Amino acid sequence: MAVALSIVVPVMNEAENVVPLAREIAAAVGRDAEIIFVDDGSTDETRSVLQALKSEIPGLRVIAHNRNFGQSRAVRTGVRAATAEIAATLDGDGQNNPADLPKLISVLKNGGPSLGMVSGIRRTRMDNANKKFASGFANKFRRALLRDGAVDSGCGIKAFRREAFLALPYFDNMHRFVIALMQREGYEVQFVDVDHRPRMHGVSKYKNLQRALVGFFDTFGVRWLQHRFKGAAQPREI
Repeated sequence: MAVALSIVVPVMNEAENVVPLAREIAAAVGRDAEIIFVDDGSTDETRSVLQALKSEIPGLRVIAHNRNFGQSRAVRTGVRAATAEIAATLDGDGQNNPADLPKLISVLKNGGPSLGMVSGIRRTRMDNANKKFASGFANKFRRALLRDGAVDSGCGIKAFRREAFLALPYFDNMHRFVIALMQREGYEVQFVDVDHRPRMHGVSKYKNLQRALVGFFDTFGVRWLQHRFKGAAQPREI
């Protein structure tokens, strides 16, 4: 059955968070959407909990990686499996509020074909001071080098055109740079303020030092991709 919207949620060891999150998403987007959870190699009960929930939420789909590949790969797996022209993502820890999804999707639909993505901005972050400091520093560094205007590139709640996303050059950890990559392909990106909530269960899977080192080198790689591109083509059949 054709769906109007695909929601992609990457998760890893979030057994206590996925049930309330899936129910919130279903309430926010309605029955005409599919909700794709991508289990990225969980070692807890995340996968079985999601499978049991499928009888309650007809639009729920569960895709499992054979091992942990990281957030970018999980998002890409979900988007490739999606069947709608418009897709949206949010983090699997419950900190993004699914109630914000209709707002982002409405902006995207009303923005015309040149608008490729609408990205959330967490104006009030419910994270510890170390995480907020590291994220703020990384955003300033990336913005200065890539000139993408992104003040919160790590915000997981986004809405975009599936075709545009799949046209982006892929590399692991590319989810931090999807705004700059969208712009590289000639698409506009708009930003919308969104809610951010405290994590209710579990712990964050990311370490500041690890993220900083990977992000530092990847930023120069994306800058290279920006330089090695002659602009978006606008082909037409004649």
